[in-house]
Amino acid sequence: MLLVTHGTDGDVLPFVRLGRVLRGRGHEVTLLTHAPYRRRAETAGLGFVPIDTPETYDRYLADSALLPGARGTLSWLDFYRRNALFDQLALECRALSARIGPGRTVLVGRHTSALSVLVVRELLGIPAAWVAVAPIQPMAAGVARHLHQHVLASGIDAVRDGLGLAPVADWPSWFASADLHLGLWPRWFDQAGPPSSPRLRLTGFPHPDEPVKGPGEATRPEPLPAEVAGLLRGPVRPVLVTGGTGRMLHEGFYEAAVAGCHQAGSPVLLVTPHRDLIPHRGLTPDRDLTPHHESTTHHELTPPGVMWQPRLPFAAVMPEVAAVVHHGGIGTLTRALVSGSPQVILAHGADRPDNAARLAAEGLARWLPETRWSPEEVARTLTAALQSGSRTDPAAALQDSLRPALQDTADGLTEAAEHLESLLDRPAPHPFRTLAGLPADQRRVLAARLRRRRAERGTP
Repeated sequence: MLLVTHGTDGDVLPFVRLGRVLRGRGHEVTLLTHAPYRRRAETAGLGFVPIDTPETYDRYLADSALLPGARGTLSWLDFYRRNALFDQLALECRALSARIGPGRTVLVGRHTSALSVLVVRELLGIPAAWVAVAPIQPMAAGVARHLHQHVLASGIDAVRDGLGLAPVADWPSWFASADLHLGLWPRWFDQAGPPSSPRLRLTGFPHPDEPVKGPGEATRPEPLPAEVAGLLRGPVRPVLVTGGTGRMLHEGFYEAAVAGCHQAGSPVLLVTPHRDLIPHRGLTPDRDLTPHHESTTHHELTPPGVMWQPRLPFAAVMPEVAAVVHHGGIGTLTRALVSGSPQVILAHGADRPDNAARLAAEGLARWLPETRWSPEEVARTLTAALQSGSRTDPAAALQDSLRPALQDTADGLTEAAEHLESLLDRPAPHPFRTLAGLPADQRRVLAARLRRRRAERGTP
């Protein structure tokens, strides 16, 4: 099982856990993703192929083109070129091709972004699946396809040419050519908004942040920093504020969240790996931003009543906080659901408004669009969530038959694994290609490339 995914925790960690489930079912699993996730993958017993370096990944996340407000002036082709994303696509295709065994391999890619699995499926006749982690991915597939076809096709076709493939002739068909489409959310979540295509097979939410353990090891809870444990044991439980691990947030998210919590009288436990995103209003020079009380400059100080941590084990923290104010990322909302934590979602961009609206429709969260992020309205919404008292069953607003979909997500990933295994029994899209089996035009392309490389190296 060869898995390919891109993005941040909400996009990558579900694939790590899916890989762990597949490995437990006897499969050899390799994950191709961003370099900082190596430890997560290898601890789960997965093979790992980095598609970038920690430095290039950080530059990619910090690229201003990913920030809200950049869309009007964004050139996606320039963005792909300066972040070497076409080179990354070529690397993925080569790495996948080198690990394939005919008749015993399945390609599994993140829906919309993992074009490499479609390329290698076409090249070598290997069955492929696209896995969506949020409903907006398949819903927006037509827009994504249009972008790839009309803006990025030149770079994609150059990668294809390097593999001996002709340019894509029928983009709608090719972009939908995966043999299996999976959605990692339950049926009730799908029905709470615009429903997915019947072609998409739904399995259930995965937990994105289980305690890390190695193969055969007992699960060990990750210890909390002493200052966090003390805050959680204090007389007033804090509100957890987080925008996830990425930087693709509205610039006013953290300021609105913290101001609303302050107005509601709630202390804040703020979690983000990006210290420059932390709001700086109401600074006092004796309060230190860093979790270990290192010396800092004035601009690195937190406002009063805020404790900052770059990362925390949400599985341990969320059940102990008064509420969670977050951006609407699928991983964060899933963990909050399982923890039974009241949720206030300040949703803006990507899949977040759709995710938030689905939860609100079922009475499981309250949400505000960016136009309503005044401190007063955030405070009112948070106060209402706290007063609702719902820290018991997170599925109390749902029928009893829906509760297992929230509480037991392991079955969802088991079902996803079974669907992927079914591809091993299917005939390949076309017979596995040896060199002799390639069409004549592809053989000519490869032969010309070999001659050119030999000439460059001065070999006969």
